Parts: sequence; C-alpha cells; structure tokens
Amino acid sequence: MKQGVTIHPSSYVDEPCQIGEGTKIWHFCHVMKDSVIGRNCSIGQNVVVSPGVTLGDGVRVQNNVSIYTGVTCEDDVFLGPSCVFTNVLNPRAFISRKSEFKPTRICRGASIGANVTVVCGVTIGEYALIGAGSVITRDVPAYGLIKGTPGRLTGYVCRCGVKLAVHQEQAVCPSCGSQYHLEDGVLSPVSLSEEQ
Repeated sequence: MKQGVTIHPSSYVDEPCQIGEGTKIWHFCHVMKDSVIGRNCSIGQNVVVSPGVTLGDGVRVQNNVSIYTGVTCEDDVFLGPSCVFTNVLNPRAFISRKSEFKPTRICRGASIGANVTVVCGVTIGEYALIGAGSVITRDVPAYGLIKGTPGRLTGYVCRCGVKLAVHQEQAVCPSCGSQYHLEDGVLSPVSLSEEQ
C-alpha cells in the first residue's frame, strides 16, 4: 500500500492487495487479497471487496455494497448504496462454481443507483446511468439510461448525468450544452462542454 491511504481501524485489508494514494476506506469494510483499488477512491461503510476485484481511480463506493470476484470498475465509477454484484448464474450452496465466475465490467464514469442488482457477465458502458432498484441482466450501452426490473433502456444521459433531449439522430444536453450523435442505438459525443 502507498502512503496517503486512510483505513478505518474497524476495517480489514488482506494482503497482498494494492490500494492507491488518497484512497479512504471507512468503517467495517473488508478488502480481500489480490484486489486492486486505484487512487483517490472512497470505500463507504460495510463494503466487501472480494479477491481479484479491480477498482480504477476515483471510484466512489457507497455504504453496504458487495463487489464480488470478477468485477472490474474503470475510473470514476459510482456505486450507489446497497447495490450488489453477482458472479455465478446458477448458484448452489452444495456445488462449488468458482471456475464458472462470469466477468462484469463497469466502464468509465458509469453510475449505478441504490439497491441495483447487476447479474454477472454484463458490461455497463461508459457514463451510463442505472436507476435505483433496477436489475441489470444484459449489456448497457454507453450513456444509456436504464430503469426497471429487468432494466430497460429509457433514454440517454450526458456525461454530466443529465437526461439528453434526443431529436432523430442528434442529442443535446439541456444542462451543459454538450452535443451527441445517435446512430443504430450507439451514442457518441460530437462536442463536450468545457465545464466537463
């Protein structure tokens, strides 16, 4: 571990693992071996980071989150309170399926709301926004706004997190003015506000 890491005395950090400078790990957490946590992350109260998990720089994990083996969060991901990940599609208490863990990737800047369940084996695209209480069972496109159980695409959001006004193949953020192009369900930035 590097200097400048804050770990509350009630938390456990198993070795070996990597924790970047400026990261704070709050009360009653357990960071397990072989996990990698980047710089300037915040790990809220009662969080479990399982073996082999990777969190990029600037990741914010709120209270009561379980991040299981196979999960990778890229830089600047937000994990809302009590969201949970899975890593096996058909678990049984009496059958070990560790060799069948499915990888899950949360791409740069994506936000996952409170009490969301992410079923293993999916990729959540960059800057996507997952509404509270949703259940994610399939891949989410970049900038996708997902709500419901199972989660459904209900629109697109700007990099700043505001729902985009979409007109045919063009989208404009009503808050920051960033512009996007939408083609075949794929949203890509045309020009981003300098505020971002």
